[in-house]
Amino acid sequence: MEFSFTDHQEEFKASAREFAQLKLNDAVAERDKDNEFSRSGWNACAEFGLQGILVPEEYGGLGLDALYYAAIMEGIGAGCKDNGLVFSVNAHVLTCIIPVLLHGSAELKDAYLPGLVSGELIAANAMTEADSGSDVYTLRTTAHRENDHYLINGSKTFVTNAPVADAFIVYAATKKGGGFFGLSCFLVESNSPGLMVGEKIEKMGLRTSPMSELGFNNCRIPAANLIGEEGAGGILFSSSMEWERGLILAPCLGSMDRLLSDCVHYAHTRKTGSQAIGSHQSISHKLAEMKVRLESSRLSLYKAAWLKTMKKPAALETSLAKLTVSESYIENCRDAMQIYGGYGYMVEYELERELRDALASSLYSGTSEIQKNIISSLLQ
Repeated sequence: MEFSFTDHQEEFKASAREFAQLKLNDAVAERDKDNEFSRSGWNACAEFGLQGILVPEEYGGLGLDALYYAAIMEGIGAGCKDNGLVFSVNAHVLTCIIPVLLHGSAELKDAYLPGLVSGELIAANAMTEADSGSDVYTLRTTAHRENDHYLINGSKTFVTNAPVADAFIVYAATKKGGGFFGLSCFLVESNSPGLMVGEKIEKMGLRTSPMSELGFNNCRIPAANLIGEEGAGGILFSSSMEWERGLILAPCLGSMDRLLSDCVHYAHTRKTGSQAIGSHQSISHKLAEMKVRLESSRLSLYKAAWLKTMKKPAALETSLAKLTVSESYIENCRDAMQIYGGYGYMVEYELERELRDALASSLYSGTSEIQKNIISSLLQ
């Protein structure tokens, strides 16, 4: 088994970290306070190539695989403190570009992928509904075909990127009572008649990643904007979620690495009396535990990324990665705050923001409880 990156992958990872440090950390605390999305940061990410990592060169992308994606995004997480912006980019790629790339018609790919890659277009995934929660396949939003158009009715909530999005990947029921096999997937432009974008939702963390609700009142879209076959929406969503669960937390590995380095430095320089606090077993054990969580998380996520690269089944491994990384990320943030003590609770040290952002990782892309359900079901 190979446990190291190629030189090329290492170069990408290092370049991503350097880029993030230089271009993505301006006024993060202020933008977090104001719930402000950085369009300049988004454009910088696109210019660097983040939105196009997985997209073939013919559409303006880099044409790389899941392992490259994980390595590059880990580098971004290590260098960038704007977790919300990185989350928005990840959501755009893994829940919006992936369905179009893997299942869209040639016409949809030609029309939308270049803009989604270049940063000109921002996309949002609209699946969750207020009454469905984690039971994602019991949707009330419907889509009814009339000649060469579909009419969509219903509502969506917790839609990441919605306030700034140009296009939405929308899942709706096209067959009443059809469940998993009654759903279909559509690309809906933001200026579509009958589409309403709600006010920005204020969140505890990831505040620089905008979110809102959507409403559809006879929202009229061309039938050509159907992604895949009618009734294949459940399959498309499951495929997209496998990519998302396996890769969306790659930046968190970088954040965990950065936090550990900061804590090691702090523990060696902060003194109580004449002793560095790192000499105390209670502190040194926390550092050791943070390292264990980081390395186990890294192995779990890169195994999932390798399986995706090899085009092998990865449902179990992506849920394992999602559960392992999210819970470890939260615990490492908590330990970091304990190591810093009272200073860690102060806004200027930025740990409280990191913890607020980390807490969301156990909720999005399926809660930790949902991941346990998936894992246990796949063990039978």
